[in-house]
Amino acid sequence: MAENNRPGAIRKKKKGPLKGTGGHGRKSLEGKGPTPKAEDRPYHKAHKAKKLAARHQRSAGPARQQRLGGRRTSEELVTGRNAVLEALRTDIPAKHIFVMANIEADDRIREILATVTRRDIPALEITRSEIERLTEGAVHQGVALQIPPYKYPDAGDLTSSILEKWHAGKMEKPPLFVALDGITDPRNLGAIIRSVSAFSGQAVIVPERRAAGVTASAWKTSAGAVSRVPVAKATNLNRVIDQLKEQGVFVVGLDGDGDVQLPALGLATEPLCVVVGSEGKGLSRLTAEKCDQIVSIPIDSSMESLNASLAAGIALYEVSRLRGQAEGQR
Repeated sequence: MAENNRPGAIRKKKKGPLKGTGGHGRKSLEGKGPTPKAEDRPYHKAHKAKKLAARHQRSAGPARQQRLGGRRTSEELVTGRNAVLEALRTDIPAKHIFVMANIEADDRIREILATVTRRDIPALEITRSEIERLTEGAVHQGVALQIPPYKYPDAGDLTSSILEKWHAGKMEKPPLFVALDGITDPRNLGAIIRSVSAFSGQAVIVPERRAAGVTASAWKTSAGAVSRVPVAKATNLNRVIDQLKEQGVFVVGLDGDGDVQLPALGLATEPLCVVVGSEGKGLSRLTAEKCDQIVSIPIDSSMESLNASLAAGIALYEVSRLRGQAEGQR
């Protein structure tokens, strides 16, 4: 008989589990598989962000999804608080506005949100990474407005209607136009539009081909001035210049080798069209021949030339100054 079976013997217990008990917790030892991704865990903030992004894509429609996929659509995005606010103030037919989550609101943002609410423009809140991807690196300040393509009026029709108002005595100052000959950078176009707006110009004329158009970049650089100054397209710029001259408008071209320096511009008080050439080539030969005068801006001899938009701004300021001086002498 074994010792443990003897009457009165004390039975010792072994430490740890008895033989064969390891399988009792087999299911618990199997676990639940690999840890799900953060965006697939319902309680994680990444999951909520994923659902929000999906809802935004469904709301914005195919054009929005194509944009996020890296392909441009016919819609343009106006970015930046000033540009977006100016666009909304002119009742531009906006399609959507995208606002970054947790944006720091100032007076501009509050007015933007109040305006889109009043006009019933869909407002979509998106993450910082999404708005940066949407705006493709542009400075957005947490807000972007999706707008349809810019509608260009015909240059001949627009200038004729403005000149009719002038001849009918409905304008206080003579008409002032700016025509662009070979400007291909939309940022230059936007800066010129801003100067035209600042110095009481009526319109900007651009050729139909080989010229910058009103893109989101132009909107941004103009700080919303595109909404106040129409940009007209000319099928043939030289033909429009001829038409302007027939209607009593004097045409002056900006060039470093001009025969008249800007401060001596006697035509400033007349109906005027200032033609700005490209930085590299300047005015084209035929366009320069059609100008009544070629005007230069006096600069330091060590400086070869000025940026096209800067030259336009200086010329428009001087025209405005000379007009104000002439009014003061009356």
